[in-house]
Amino acid sequence: MSVELLPMTRELFHELFRGFQYDPALFADQALYERVRKKPYSREETDARWDKRISKPDTLTFAVMREGSVIGEVVLKAIDPNSKQCELGIHLINDSVKGFGYGTEAERLAIEYAFNELGMNTVLADVIIKNTRSRHILEKLGFVRICERDGFIFYKLRKESYYADSSDR
Repeated sequence: MSVELLPMTRELFHELFRGFQYDPALFADQALYERVRKKPYSREETDARWDKRISKPDTLTFAVMREGSVIGEVVLKAIDPNSKQCELGIHLINDSVKGFGYGTEAERLAIEYAFNELGMNTVLADVIIKNTRSRHILEKLGFVRICERDGFIFYKLRKESYYADSSDR
């Protein structure tokens, strides 16, 4: 089941989006999903998305790699060294890699990077209410639900509770 995280590069970003399929569970607005789900890969749009991503100094993007191929991305964003917190996001490339624990392992690696390498004390995450798979993973990793608003559930994971409860995972 092993995956690794590598710093995302433009080339890996293109590899991800050449095979990317949007998941309806990631959209609160199904009309928006219908507009993007069959949209073909575009080198220009992917370059623009990449340029926007790397222009954010408070964001780190990792390629989720399995057997030499990109199967997703994990993002640590809104990294705030003063408050020692950041936000976690993940997207897997398509359904062919979901349900095998790769996303869980990638999130675990990103959480440990945030705590141990970036010195964060808190990792936040949010998920669309209907995305039960992501909710389950966050809760399995020790995230605590803090509120529900505008179709999203917001979660928090504190470093001390993550390591105190790590034997449960």
